[in-house]
Amino acid sequence: MQWSLVNSLDQADRRDFLAYIARSCLGVTAAGVGSGLFTGAGTVLAAPTGAAKNVIYLRMTGAMTHIDTFDPKPGKPEGGETKPIQTATPGIQIGEHLPLLAKQTAEMAIVRSLTTSTADHQQASYLLQTSYREIASIRHPAMGAFANNLLGLRKKSLPDYIVVGGANKHPGAGYLEAEYTPVPIGDPNLGLQNTKPPKYLTDQAFDKRMQLIDQFSAGFRKKFPQKQVEAYQEFYRQANDLMDSADLKVFDLAQEKQDVRDKYGKDRFGQGCLLARRLVEKDVRWIEVSFGNWDMHDNIYEDNALPARTAVLDQGLSTLLTELKEKGLLAHTLVVLATEFGRSPKINERVGRDHHPGAFSSVLAGAGIKGGSVYGQSDEKGFRPEKDGCTITDFNATIAQAMGLPLKKEITSKNGRPFKVAGEGKPLAAILA
Repeated sequence: MQWSLVNSLDQADRRDFLAYIARSCLGVTAAGVGSGLFTGAGTVLAAPTGAAKNVIYLRMTGAMTHIDTFDPKPGKPEGGETKPIQTATPGIQIGEHLPLLAKQTAEMAIVRSLTTSTADHQQASYLLQTSYREIASIRHPAMGAFANNLLGLRKKSLPDYIVVGGANKHPGAGYLEAEYTPVPIGDPNLGLQNTKPPKYLTDQAFDKRMQLIDQFSAGFRKKFPQKQVEAYQEFYRQANDLMDSADLKVFDLAQEKQDVRDKYGKDRFGQGCLLARRLVEKDVRWIEVSFGNWDMHDNIYEDNALPARTAVLDQGLSTLLTELKEKGLLAHTLVVLATEFGRSPKINERVGRDHHPGAFSSVLAGAGIKGGSVYGQSDEKGFRPEKDGCTITDFNATIAQAMGLPLKKEITSKNGRPFKVAGEGKPLAAILA
C-alpha cells in the first residue's frame, strides 16, 4: 500500500504507521534508507548561530486582510469598518479585532510592506513556503525541510518537522530525501491515530509477523550485506518501538488541564497552537499550523467572517505567546504569522475584499527578533509598499537568519540545479535582535 505523507491526511493502519514513522523520523524510504541515519552522512547537527532553535509557523491560508488586522487605515474608505486600537507599544496601532495581541506587541515585529508577484493562492503559497516559483520540472522543499537539511536531523524519537492541518498540496521535502518530509496531523484534537494494533491483532501476533519479515528478508540481506539493507530491516523494529514511546504522548492534548485548553480556544487553530507549544517543549524544530478561510470576497464584516476569524487568531496566538514566555521557551522559539498575499484596499460591491498581492502584512515574534517594532510602510490606502518594500524571499531570509541558517549555502537538486534556503532574499536587519 503506497501512502503519500503530505498529500493525504487519511490515517494509516499499524503497518502503514510503521513505514510512516520510519520515513519521517528514521530517514527510511520505501526503497531503502535516507543518507543520514546509518551511513553517517548528514547526522552531525550543525551549531547554528541564530537565537531561534525552534520555529512555530502559523500560516493564514486564503490571504489574510492586512488592513483589518496589522495595518489599519483609519479615516480612509479603504479602512472599511475596522477601527484601529492602540497597542502596548507607543505609536503602533492594529485592528480592533485583535485586542489580546495588542497587549503583546513588545514581543512582535510587524512587517507592513510585504509584496508578492502573484494573486493565485496555490502559486503564492508555494512561493511563501519554498522561496521559489512553482514550476513543472522540480518540486522545491518547504522551508522547514530545507532548515532540517542544513542543520541536520536531531534523530530523536520525534520527527523534527510537523504540519498541523493544511498538508494538502504542501511542498513537503520537495527534491530532498524522504527523511525531511513533514509528519502531518489533520486534527490536533485527535493527534496521531492508529498507533495501536487492531483488537484482532495481539502484541504476540504482531511480534510473530515481525519475525516472519526478518526470516523472509534474511536471504536478501545475506546477498546484499550493505548498511542500507540492514537499516531497512532495522527500521521496522525502531518504528515499532516508537509506537510505544512515552514521547508520543505529546500529541495527546487530553494530557493538558482543561482550563489550559480553553485558554487557547476550542477550535482547531487554538488547539494546534497548544500542540505546537507541547512539541517545542519536546524540542521539535519546526511546527507549522495552518488556519484557513481568509479568502473573504463577500460580507467580510459579518459576524461569521472577519470578526470570527480574527477572534480565533487573537485567542490562539496571544495564549501561545504568553505560555511560551512564561515557560521560558520564547527565548529560543521564533513564532511566525504569515499569509500568501493580502486583500484589496477597495471594498467590493459584495462588501468583501478581493485578492491583492501588492501589499500585505505578516508578523515575527520571539527568538532573534526585535520586539515592539514595525518594518516598512504601505501607502495611505494600503495598496503598495511606500517604504522599505519586502519580498517573500526577504521575509524568509529573516527567518533563516534568526535560525542561524547559512543563507548562501546551496543544496543541489537531483537535476543538478542549486537552490538556497531563502533564494536571493536579504534579511530585514532592522528587526533582527
